[in-house]
Amino acid sequence: MEVEQAVARHYAHGSLEETILAALAAAGKDVNHLTPRDLAPVDEFHVGGRPATVAFAEQLEVRPGMRLLDIGCGLGGAARYFANEHGCQVSGIDLSLEYVNVANALAARVGLDERVSCEQGSALALPFEPGGFDAACMLHVGMNIEDKAKLFAEVRRVLRPAGRFGIYDVMRLAAGDLSYPVPWASGPESSFVADAASYRRLLEAAGFEVLKERDRRDFALEVFAQMRARGAAAGPGPLGLHIVMGASAGQKVKNMIGDISSGLIAPTEMICRAAL
Repeated sequence: MEVEQAVARHYAHGSLEETILAALAAAGKDVNHLTPRDLAPVDEFHVGGRPATVAFAEQLEVRPGMRLLDIGCGLGGAARYFANEHGCQVSGIDLSLEYVNVANALAARVGLDERVSCEQGSALALPFEPGGFDAACMLHVGMNIEDKAKLFAEVRRVLRPAGRFGIYDVMRLAAGDLSYPVPWASGPESSFVADAASYRRLLEAAGFEVLKERDRRDFALEVFAQMRARGAAAGPGPLGLHIVMGASAGQKVKNMIGDISSGLIAPTEMICRAAL
């Protein structure tokens, strides 16, 4: 519980919805007539943003009518993408009440509130019935969860037999201390980055078969290079993840890029299938 409280504090903002709407207006968007695409620069809180979500959805093989659980849904960007572009019915859960409230408000603004619903809760005690979901996903969530065995057991419980589980997490490539702060943690007390082998072992113990695994380090480095080029050309715009990360956004991103560049960590995809 103390760790979860620390995680929630790390992500706390205080006036996030108002700040996002003001930034959208400053970027020339009509806040009363928004689309999910308008929100993508600020609500895709993981390495690679919307392009990473698109690639991840292809790997997960989401399809129309699928009931999908988004664990650690954040501001709901991926959930809205799955609903709008792939016809899924998405339930999201996140530790942060502020994030959940913003996620639901943004879903309503883009007309997806009947297909996307988010609530506050813990990934270690999912408030859902057994076997109720066709698929589940988490994007940059496992780094905040120490007890991954319990996490994966909970996901397996709420998935139907042969249901898909997709993970896009920052995972460890080599031993060594991370540089803090990073986007997901202010310090090591709430950061639990594990290697892919540990994920595989714990997933298999929970009743999953790992179907695909993909190291996205090269993709991440390309994304960072493009970010630097855009920043040099035009400077930072009003709309971006700096809104979510707050005053220390620059240092958080710099530290993460440094640890990825040095080969210490990398964003990694895993696609799993629950046992029959």
